[in-house]
Amino acid sequence: MRIEKITNNKKQYLDLLLLADEQENMIDRYLESGDMFALYDDDLKAVCVVVAIDKETCELKNIATYKKYQGRGYGKALIKFISDYYKANYTTMLVGTGETPTTLAFYESCGFKKSHLIKNFFTDNYDHPIFEDGIQLIDMVYLKKKL
Repeated sequence: MRIEKITNNKKQYLDLLLLADEQENMIDRYLESGDMFALYDDDLKAVCVVVAIDKETCELKNIATYKKYQGRGYGKALIKFISDYYKANYTTMLVGTGETPTTLAFYESCGFKKSHLIKNFFTDNYDHPIFEDGIQLIDMVYLKKKL
């Protein structure tokens, strides 16, 4: 397994990024300003994008693993890598997600704890209803992790 920082042609990973954030113009808000990483195990398995929020905090804006490779530890490996990568420069990492038990449990298993909520984020910022695990996403739940 290897993880590479992607510095150009980030849009070539759009199919994978759209698995985690299904509206392209929302991805466009952070893709170029963020650091992108790709995890390979023979072939591409997962990607993520991290942006600086301030001098102490960075945010995991997108992490996605191809569906056929989910549940095999690639997402956790990528989060461990970026946590180690950013701990020299930041004290906290944030991640925002929908209120689905599976997703929240995944982030909590990676060391994140619930932080705060942005009411109506998904209904206010997306041009169509977003569903995950059969649940319509309304509010964004933020979780944080000490690095």
